[in-house]
Amino acid sequence: MALTKEQLQEKFSARKIILPILLGLGVVGYMLYKNYEPGQLETLLQANLFWIGMALLVLFVRDFGYMYRIRYVTDKVLSWKQSFNVIMLWEFASCALPSVVGGTTIASYILFKEKIPLGRSIAQVMVTAMLDNLYFVLAVPPVLLFTHGQVLPEMEGLNETLRESIMVAFVVSYLLIACYAFLMSYALFINPRAVKRLLMRIGHLKPFQRWKRTLFRHANELMIASMHMRTKNLSYWLHAGISTAFVWTARYIIIGCLIAAFADIALFDQLIIFARNLIYKIVLFVSITPGGAGFAEIAFPAFFGTFIGSFTAIVVLLYRLLTYYLYLVIGAIIFPKWAANVFSQDTAGNTPPETLEQPHYSNEETAL
Repeated sequence: MALTKEQLQEKFSARKIILPILLGLGVVGYMLYKNYEPGQLETLLQANLFWIGMALLVLFVRDFGYMYRIRYVTDKVLSWKQSFNVIMLWEFASCALPSVVGGTTIASYILFKEKIPLGRSIAQVMVTAMLDNLYFVLAVPPVLLFTHGQVLPEMEGLNETLRESIMVAFVVSYLLIACYAFLMSYALFINPRAVKRLLMRIGHLKPFQRWKRTLFRHANELMIASMHMRTKNLSYWLHAGISTAFVWTARYIIIGCLIAAFADIALFDQLIIFARNLIYKIVLFVSITPGGAGFAEIAFPAFFGTFIGSFTAIVVLLYRLLTYYLYLVIGAIIFPKWAANVFSQDTAGNTPPETLEQPHYSNEETAL
């Protein structure tokens, strides 16, 4: 991936930011119009301030956890200010790019521009991705067990066939994520060369030849990451693992806090809401719109509408304001200053070259 300042600015241009905002707000506006009932505004003003405060606290705790994790994953090379910038830009990228692409595609570049060597930045991003996937893989079984499988969305007109299709899609997605997470773990800590050969062989198969170069690059990145990560001690992995569980648990709790502000729900309902978040995440992951804009708002009532009824549109608006639009605004403020700073240092000759070049592939690397 070779990125210049101009290319980076194009990825996060005002047009690309405004479009998802308009799309998401348009869907919410339509939902508010369709579900408006007299007296709804008065009830809105009576929202439980404790749970609104809890949602804000959980949001702060989540972002602090991300900052804490990135500092430890990078061996505290980043200051707290740099950690804040990295996390906000990472979230910004996740919001501004399609969900199927995500912010991790440029995360290593952001770390690279923060003067972390390319090999280490690739390794550190791959480790966070592996830990994120492992959390999802390990969280699903106990959540399904405690909720007795009550995780499928409920919505009028949602027939049994569609419900079964959603469950099949979730199971397939879960198995793919599990395979990817354990493959990365195997590659990073046990036998990176075997996984590299596997990816290279897959790249030579006819159905996958269009992704051949990407697979080869990923294979080499695994080798680089393995060299860096296999030397880390137990303390490093405890900090990284616990902080990962911390931030993702907080991420899934926010919706439950917002729903509790408008409805009296039991502890078991909170657990079901948490469980449905796991499936909701998979649905958003396959969205082709930036940050799942529009798609997230449409899917929200199917998963959580049964708990809040006519207030669904209001809750989804608050949820997206806190977890999506907020980061677009913060990112739009931070990005220009950050880009000007890191690229001006390049011009002065204080940092590595301005572009992040593709790895060189030798004959040995591309051979079967």
